[in-house]
Amino acid sequence: MKTDLIEIFQTIRAGMQPYETLGFTTRINSETEYDLWSEKNVILLGRERKEIYFAGLKMLKSDITLHFMLLYTNPEVKDLIHPDLLKLLKGKSCFHIKKIDDVLMEHITDALDKGYKFYRQSEWV
Repeated sequence: MKTDLIEIFQTIRAGMQPYETLGFTTRINSETEYDLWSEKNVILLGRERKEIYFAGLKMLKSDITLHFMLLYTNPEVKDLIHPDLLKLLKGKSCFHIKKIDDVLMEHITDALDKGYKFYRQSEWV
């Protein structure tokens, strides 16, 4: 079980980085923040957009936040997220993580994979 915020951040970021080869770009990649964007023209929530946020990671003083935009734009996909990960959800699309183990990382990886498949199916990436 990892409780060091730097280790948690690095672990989750390592799980997110493969998506850069699947059509997402990163705009921020620092020791405390990381994000993934699709730079494709899409219509989302009735508006035309030139880009769409996928996910982001940020180190705060007391935890790591994982923003997962799919939950904001399509709340019905919440049913696809493991209940143990959903327990960490604050607000509509932000998970607050203070500790991580292999099982929780699997849940995060699974959620990102499902999000990627949803983006592909929706032609957002």
